[in-house]
Amino acid sequence: MANVEFVQADAADYLAAVEPFDAAYAIGSLAFIDPHRALPALHCALRPGAPLVFSALHTDLHGRGPSPTLAPREQQILQGDHPPLPVQMWVLAPQLWKALLTRYGFGVDTIDLLPHPEGHARVVQQLIQARRLPAAPRRVSSRLRSTQAPRTHAAVGVGAILLSDHGLLLGRHRRGTLELPGGTVEAGESFEAAVVRELKEETGLRARLADVTVLGTLIDHVHDVLRVTIAALVHTWRGQPATQLHEPVGEWAWYPLNELPDPLFLCSAQILTAWRPDLPIDHPPAHSTPSPTPHRPCCRARRTTTPPTARSAPGSST
Repeated sequence: MANVEFVQADAADYLAAVEPFDAAYAIGSLAFIDPHRALPALHCALRPGAPLVFSALHTDLHGRGPSPTLAPREQQILQGDHPPLPVQMWVLAPQLWKALLTRYGFGVDTIDLLPHPEGHARVVQQLIQARRLPAAPRRVSSRLRSTQAPRTHAAVGVGAILLSDHGLLLGRHRRGTLELPGGTVEAGESFEAAVVRELKEETGLRARLADVTVLGTLIDHVHDVLRVTIAALVHTWRGQPATQLHEPVGEWAWYPLNELPDPLFLCSAQILTAWRPDLPIDHPPAHSTPSPTPHRPCCRARRTTTPPTARSAPGSST
């Protein structure tokens, strides 16, 4: 055949050494290779946006379905009149294939289950169509502001997300980290009230309780101290953010979501990824529980006549 090249080689080693391809197709063969080897190699060997289409066994001749765990198992391959050949195959459930592909930089378009054309046969194949995603953006790191443990056994605080046409509002702590407006919840105070109070104390911005939606709760441990952080979204506000006297956080500015500064304060990083898991932020894990209250639509701040300063967005009127 013209313009066709046949190569006999280890698939992963071969893919690591070639120029990127425009597409890749594998009919029943990818399941014989450890996906932790095959999928990274395919990601390197495909151009961004290139399709990856392959079939994989779902249900075998004996009616045994896919494995719910990420491990190979023995399958019998029929070879005409020859005795069945035992082989190791990765017969995985569709959700496992999707998780693997996502982990290694592929977006999954469809996973279709195709029964055998002969109705009495139990065999079911999966047809998986994915595409190689562009390289991940630069990831922003986060670190603790202090290595000294809090004196209390538990800490409860709030963090507020304000998003304008100019980006996300962040301030610089005197210890160097960038963070969202927020702070400790006082005794007898609701989470919404804590957000409104902290916003005014730290930035000078004014909001109403009705302007605040609690997104959820994050729980982690710092030096054996339980920390509970309430994530909230502020929809509208009044004024311009400014450094407040005697507050440890100032230099408030608006940052585009695709240009987040480095380093972020740990709690702020956890809040942002709970709100938007696609943001390229690295941080230690926290247990996140979304609020059962439906989210309000995000309303951008309305412009005032006050011109914005450098990297600053207009405030809003209510």
